[in-house]
Amino acid sequence: MTDTIKVIDLFAGPGGLGEGFSAFRTSSGKHPFKIVASVEKEASAHKTLTLRAFYRQFLGRKTPAEYYEYLRGNPKVSAEQFFSEKFPKEWAAAKQETLGGPKALGSEDHNEIFAAIEKQLTGHKGKKIVIGGPPCQAYSLVGRARNKGIKGYVAEEDHRHFLYKEYLKVLDLVQPDIFVMENVKGILTAKVNGESIFEKIREDLACPSRALESDSKEVEYELLPFAHPLENHNLYGNYQNKDFVIRAEEFGIPQARHRVILLGVRKDLMRKNMTGELLAPWRTEHQVTTGQVLSDLPSLRSGISRTKPNDYQTWKQNFEKGFLKVHPELAFSQAAQQKSEKAYYSASEVLNQGGRFVATKSRHKSCMPEKLEEWFADEHLAGFVNHEARNHMAEDLHRYLYASCFAAANDGVSPRSRDYPESLAPAHKNWKSGNFTDRFKVQAKDRVASTVTSHISKDGHYFIHYDPAQCRSLTVREAARIQTFPDNYFFEGNRTEQYVQVGNAVPPLLAHRIATVVSELLEA
Repeated sequence: MTDTIKVIDLFAGPGGLGEGFSAFRTSSGKHPFKIVASVEKEASAHKTLTLRAFYRQFLGRKTPAEYYEYLRGNPKVSAEQFFSEKFPKEWAAAKQETLGGPKALGSEDHNEIFAAIEKQLTGHKGKKIVIGGPPCQAYSLVGRARNKGIKGYVAEEDHRHFLYKEYLKVLDLVQPDIFVMENVKGILTAKVNGESIFEKIREDLACPSRALESDSKEVEYELLPFAHPLENHNLYGNYQNKDFVIRAEEFGIPQARHRVILLGVRKDLMRKNMTGELLAPWRTEHQVTTGQVLSDLPSLRSGISRTKPNDYQTWKQNFEKGFLKVHPELAFSQAAQQKSEKAYYSASEVLNQGGRFVATKSRHKSCMPEKLEEWFADEHLAGFVNHEARNHMAEDLHRYLYASCFAAANDGVSPRSRDYPESLAPAHKNWKSGNFTDRFKVQAKDRVASTVTSHISKDGHYFIHYDPAQCRSLTVREAARIQTFPDNYFFEGNRTEQYVQVGNAVPPLLAHRIATVVSELLEA
């Protein structure tokens, strides 16, 4: 396969799914997938997307030193200011790829988006694919629970339930050879007017033009799962909804991320007697743990909210205060006490909170599998971006210390609310009710991480670092590592926006494995 495969990336976020496809190389070293249009409405994610689109202009040739200078540089200077004069051609191409600014499907941007897509495909005789997934807030279990608490909320009137129809409209316009659609697992049980949303989506995706009652040529698709044995060229109806779930940790991704991902293949491209599991080559029993994937990142300390000076000495004094409170409470476990003592002496190392860029003279020794380390590493970066620990309330840091020591001594199991002593109980009326049993959760060193979600932007309580001596929640870079973003992938926006981008993304390494499957299908 030598021809360019044009890619339309919808609801792109910061570009996780697109990164997996654009990073894919053939055995001859070529990058067949070229993203020609990325649609994203959120401003900070769009900036991230455009910066990465600029980086992609140099695939197959040397990345300019200026790219690394920007990542290490002054945050007051925008990427456009920094690159547009020095690399006008490449920056213009990046902006064209991301449609010149944030754009929203299903809005007044419709005509502009569709015109841009049509322009990119005019005269293209090669293969073309569509990737992406409609926003998941209306489908996720957490989102649905939140919606129930909104006075006057009516699911049938929530436009987010029907954004998949915008995806359908693009399919009808592009008529791709293959499409990939991703969403949260909660979509499997979501209903509107008593009807399963996912069943309706599957029915509509099988023939988008028919579903839309458009005048376009009818193109029919087989809907296939990636992580379930194929059933000899069966139609979409022969698979159960649950068959479309991918459990990312089973394929070398260091988190328990379970997502619905559909593969749509144009019927005339289907090979006869397709059997087996498409992602089978990457299925593994040796799951990648949090400790492995974070092992070479610089140690940091948290800051303390509403405290001045917010420096190391203030942090250490609070840590010592926490130790004096926590250590006796760990008396039930000699191992836990030993962990707290080790953390106490380790905390004598002067740590900072990190920042936009944390320089390193040499990388710490990594515990990752070699190929995974190669995926992350960029020797020209000489440090880590987006690696800044946030501030936490002083009392919460004591709970973090207790929780991380508890987990380190109990095979990675985080303490439940009943396990906390009264001296560490937060001032929540329902703390002992059972509703907050796992409000504080440690991402255990020797276990696969929990699903990184956008909620990590709120308080970090569910994403406590396993190292008691650091006593903090995960940084954006650590969350990005768990999501398998390469280390030279820079997230724009403020820190809260960066967390949201990372949490909402598709793991790029999983997307890369999917891209390999798509490449093989298009080659056949």
